[in-house]
Amino acid sequence: MKTIQVVVDETTLRSADREAKRARINRSALFRKALAYYLRRRRLIELEERHRAGYAGQPAEAAEFDVWDRVVAWPDK
Repeated sequence: MKTIQVVVDETTLRSADREAKRARINRSALFRKALAYYLRRRRLIELEERHRAGYAGQPAEAAEFDVWDRVVAWPDK
């Protein structure tokens, strides 16, 4: 692992220390977990944007999914 220096305001640091204590981990572990969460979330957002752009570039045709209507339709009682 590498050691880095991060500047945070006092309020954030106090909140982080309280959360680390509650979670029974040290401050470094808390910041590692938070960064890992942030990076996973950013990746997910990026994939969703690419997915949306792909569908916007090739929109579905009007009858493209009609074949599935018989499969997913609720049965008549």
